[in-house]
Amino acid sequence: MTTSEVAAYLRVKERTVYELVRTERIPCTRVTGKWLFPKTLIDLWLARGVAGDAALPQPPPVVAGSHDPLLDWALRESGCGLAFLPEGSGAGLRRLAERGAVAAGLHILDAETRGYNVAALRGAVGLGDVVLIGWAWRQEGLVTAPGNPLGLASLADVAARRARVVGRQEGAGAQILLRHLAGAAGIDMAALNLLPRPASTGSDLAAPILDGRADCGIAVAAVARRFRLGFVPLQRERFDLAVHRRAYFEPQFQALLAFAHGADCAAMAADMTGYDQSCLGQVMWNA
Repeated sequence: MTTSEVAAYLRVKERTVYELVRTERIPCTRVTGKWLFPKTLIDLWLARGVAGDAALPQPPPVVAGSHDPLLDWALRESGCGLAFLPEGSGAGLRRLAERGAVAAGLHILDAETRGYNVAALRGAVGLGDVVLIGWAWRQEGLVTAPGNPLGLASLADVAARRARVVGRQEGAGAQILLRHLAGAAGIDMAALNLLPRPASTGSDLAAPILDGRADCGIAVAAVARRFRLGFVPLQRERFDLAVHRRAYFEPQFQALLAFAHGADCAAMAADMTGYDQSCLGQVMWNA
C-alpha cells in the first residue's frame, strides 16, 4: 500500500503515518523514493499491537532459509518434527517475516562490519519477535572438479581462466559472498563465466560440476566432501538460525537443539568436515 492507502486503511492522517515511519514503528520499505507498506506485515503489526504474540497466526513447523548439510541431517535424525524448506537466506527471511516458518537458516555477510546475519535482521521488517541462535562456523569456498584440474586457488584464478561458474539465486548467502569476494578482488561480476541457471542449494551446485558442465561454484566444505569434489577454502562464516521467540521455547525446536549438542551430531560434524560448533546455541541477537 502507498502512504495514502495505508493512512486510509489505519484511519489516521498521512502525517501520522510519516511519523510512524520516522520513528521506525511501522513495517515499510522505500522503493524509488516512495514509501510502501506490505499489507500482510501491516496486518501482523496491528495484531501484535492489539494482543501480543497470541493474536498472531502460528507458523507451520518448518525451518526455511539457507541449506546446511549438518542442519538437514540433524532435522531428520533428531525426530524433532520440523520440516526443512531450503530456499536461500533472503527467501527464508521473507518467509519468516510472513510467519510461513518457525525458523530460517542464515549466512548473510555484512560487507561493512564483516559480521553475519545481525545487520540483515536489523534491516528487515516484520521480525520484531525473532531471536538469532548460533548453529556453527563453516568453511565456505570454491567447490571444484575432483583434483582441481584448473588449479584454482582464488576468485582471480576463476576469472583469469574463464572457469565456468555455477552461481546461486539472488539473496542466497553464497551469492552474497561471491559478490563480496569479487568486489574485494576488483573483479566485475560480468567478467565471471556464470552458467545461465543458478543452483538452489549446495547439492544442486555440485551436480553440473560432477557431470562436467561447470568447473566450480561457491559452497561449504561438506558439499565437496559428500560428492568427492575438490575444495579451496575462501571464507570462514557463521551459520545461524533466526527463530520466532515463542517457537524457540516449543518442544520441537528444543529437541533439535538438544540433539545438536549431543555426541552423534558432533561426530557427524567432524565427518562432514569444515564445521566448528563452538557457537551452537548461543544468542547472537535478540530483537
